[in-house]
Amino acid sequence: MAAGGAANGVAGGGARGVRGSRRALRLLTTPGTAFEMSALEKIEEQLARLRIAKRSVLREEPAYLLDIDVSRSAPSESSRCVAVSCSNQSIRLYNRETLNFLREYSSRPGMLNGVRFAHTCDSLVFSACSDGTIKCWDIRLAAQKAVQIFSGYPSNVFISFDINCSDLIICAGTEKVEKDTFLVFWDARGNTDCAGTTREPLGVYSESHNDDVTKICFHPVKPSWVVSGSTDGLVNVFDIDKDNEDDALIATCNSDSSISFIGWSGKGYEQIYCMTHDEGFCWWDLAQLDTEEPITLLRIQDARDTVCIENDSLNYLVGGAYHEKADRLFLIGGTSTGKIHLLSCGADGLSLVGTLGGGHSATVRSFCWNLADESLLTGGEDAQLLLWRPGAVEKSLAKKETLKIASSVQKRVRVHNSSFKSRKK
Repeated sequence: MAAGGAANGVAGGGARGVRGSRRALRLLTTPGTAFEMSALEKIEEQLARLRIAKRSVLREEPAYLLDIDVSRSAPSESSRCVAVSCSNQSIRLYNRETLNFLREYSSRPGMLNGVRFAHTCDSLVFSACSDGTIKCWDIRLAAQKAVQIFSGYPSNVFISFDINCSDLIICAGTEKVEKDTFLVFWDARGNTDCAGTTREPLGVYSESHNDDVTKICFHPVKPSWVVSGSTDGLVNVFDIDKDNEDDALIATCNSDSSISFIGWSGKGYEQIYCMTHDEGFCWWDLAQLDTEEPITLLRIQDARDTVCIENDSLNYLVGGAYHEKADRLFLIGGTSTGKIHLLSCGADGLSLVGTLGGGHSATVRSFCWNLADESLLTGGEDAQLLLWRPGAVEKSLAKKETLKIASSVQKRVRVHNSSFKSRKK
């Protein structure tokens, strides 16, 4: 979920308090050693020290911040960009270090869903559009026009997408139209020098889901592996190097509820996990597919009932990120008033690492975690984009504005619903 590369945090005590568990130093029994911490404990300590480093300035047209991605291969931290997918049907670009606004792309009347930078070219940013296209912009150009357009079929309404780790393949998921639901694939290679170049699909998968495909996520290192999630409750894993959809389907896992987030985890990224719109969580180990061992590592019907938070509560889950050094999956959740809960995931359940307060004033909808320097970007329904760093001090302590967005916007975006009824297949 986050780009690599080091960044300098601001040292010192935080202006915002963090509550939660602080891991005690471990006393080793080997003679001559002092107090030491395990890699996991060090990382959890860093996460518990997250403070606000930067806060974006509110735009004239406020909007929910629904998805965040960061450019990966820029030569320096100062030139990296943050792209944010907003509920006003736009993509906004910010400087990664300062959170200064750079520019905005729109696809009106179509609505943009999700945002991704190319892995190997930091100047290309993609988004799925409800008009049946995937659009690609070159942020080096002043023009607002997309440099590439990947067109679907006439009935397609794209609500999810991803680009694989080699930047060769794009996959997008559609809303269900009549009885049809598709995963659509394109060759992502092309000439970006001619603005508006249109690419046709390579093909589709049409048999593995029977409702809206809400999430697509390619494997971090295997370019042909992709996982999809749907409101039908199914999480499907494919190897698209195979000749047809039946052969490509590696595994089908059933969450028994509509999928809101999916990701990869574990050593070698052989595990998949998902979150549901009614705040459930499932975690599976694909390495056990050809063994007698169960593939389910953890299944939580409602995380709100299982995570213990002293004098507080968990209202929803946002997403997760796997930390390679710690070999640990971390989740992000929060409250309707803007508090962020950082959770550690183990076979025995979810545990609180820390709570971030003093930042958002409404539900947090998106995040991007840089696990190289433990920094965190978050976006919410209060239209704020925040950068958190361990031990940082916010230099500009401008008063937070509580934002109330018109109900017409709420109708256009997918929200967490505490009364959501599970769909069972």
